[in-house]
Amino acid sequence: MNIGQAATASGITAKMIRYYESIALVPPGRRSDAGYRIYSEDDLHVLRFVKRARSLGFSLEQIRELLSLWQNKARASADVKAIALGHVADLNQRIAELTEMRDTLQTLAGCCQGNDRPDCPILQSLGDPA
Repeated sequence: MNIGQAATASGITAKMIRYYESIALVPPGRRSDAGYRIYSEDDLHVLRFVKRARSLGFSLEQIRELLSLWQNKARASADVKAIALGHVADLNQRIAELTEMRDTLQTLAGCCQGNDRPDCPILQSLGDPA
């Protein structure tokens, strides 16, 4: 199949497929005599793997490692688990930071009268030195 068909089948845009090929995340599609990229079912399987890993928030470098482990049948599952748990720890940190931001904004919005007066604790807080 061509790159457009591979994009539709994998859920990854043709532009992103080309990008992933350019950074050697995925192998480049074979070329037809006319120079068009041609993708196999195995290529689609790899693209779907990347799509799913991205949807779970893994970084490109983590995906590179996971792909390498996925393709290595002699891998230790502990290596895969370590990457996953490291990502969970990163997500927990981000969740804590986002929760703190949400709570701060909620408090500031609660202090704001939301009327026609120019006084605004939200803007005052943003203007205060950190």
